[in-house]
Amino acid sequence: MLTELVHRASVRDARDFSVHFVCGGLSACVATLAVHPVDVLRTRFAAQGEPRVYKTLRNAVVTMYRTEGPLVFYKGLNPTLIAIFPYAGFQFSFYSSLKHAYEWAMPAEGKKNGAVISPNLGKSCCSWMVMGEPRREEYKMQSFDAATQQLLKTALKDPGAVDLEKVANVIVDHSLQDCVFSKEAGRMCYAIIQAESKQAGQSVFRRGLLNRLQQEYQAREQLRARSLQGWVCYVTFICNIFDYLRVNNMPMMALVNPVYDCLFRLAQPDSLSKEEEVDCLVLQLHRVGEQLEKMNGQRMDELFVLIRDGFLLPTGLSSLAQLLLLEIIEFRAAGWKTTPAAHKYYYSEVSD
Repeated sequence: MLTELVHRASVRDARDFSVHFVCGGLSACVATLAVHPVDVLRTRFAAQGEPRVYKTLRNAVVTMYRTEGPLVFYKGLNPTLIAIFPYAGFQFSFYSSLKHAYEWAMPAEGKKNGAVISPNLGKSCCSWMVMGEPRREEYKMQSFDAATQQLLKTALKDPGAVDLEKVANVIVDHSLQDCVFSKEAGRMCYAIIQAESKQAGQSVFRRGLLNRLQQEYQAREQLRARSLQGWVCYVTFICNIFDYLRVNNMPMMALVNPVYDCLFRLAQPDSLSKEEEVDCLVLQLHRVGEQLEKMNGQRMDELFVLIRDGFLLPTGLSSLAQLLLLEIIEFRAAGWKTTPAAHKYYYSEVSD
């Protein structure tokens, strides 16, 4: 809470080491002030020996107050505060720093494992949890009927018992219809691929998934003309898959050019006039832009030429679209990181 207040009241980034150190230390000091009287009582009871000086808690409070005054309950407070402030400050600071280092070294795509059901997000929503050896990752499946839920559950637990090409088609079909699921499906696909590899050492599901993605990619203009929502869902889904599917800890090369082509299409003038497509473009660049640039920096340069042209020649461009494009241009210019000034400018109204 203190870090959020500091972030809102100043230009200091809530992720800064010193902010966590000071706020963590102050929080621990406040907590110590609140519980120190109880700690004093506990120490007195533990150290009194026989015969017992204090028979009950009430007797101890009354006796100590009458004989030593109210400050007795805060004896030893100064050394305790001196010890607790740096202890808690470093604990919070190092936790935050190590967490960000872990997320940088092992982003979301590397944290997926196995599958377990966690019931009910509503009548038409089911929450599933992927479960592996040390970590767990949750994802959602929405609006599936009971038979399809059972099919996907089996694919996650025993992939050899189902038609995995059918499972791939079910996931892609649903992703094109459900924009929420299209953002979550990558984790499920990763879990099925991992389960199949461990069980049979095969990649039937991955081949079926990539073949279907290729089919939809070849018909992307028809998809966009037929359904703008379906097109946005497809771009979201293929970027999500690119983010999760890796070979030797590197994104799949087979998906690099299709993903770039989809993003190039979103950066065309007729797409920039539609907020849904601008929003999709910016969100996906936030998600996979840095990875894509490492795979093909020249194409990223070409893409941002289109984006800058779209921003500078705003024919039919809404104010929201202009803001989003400016934000992603600055985001890339800062090395795919949000600077404190940019964070304050673009997200000052967004709660942490």
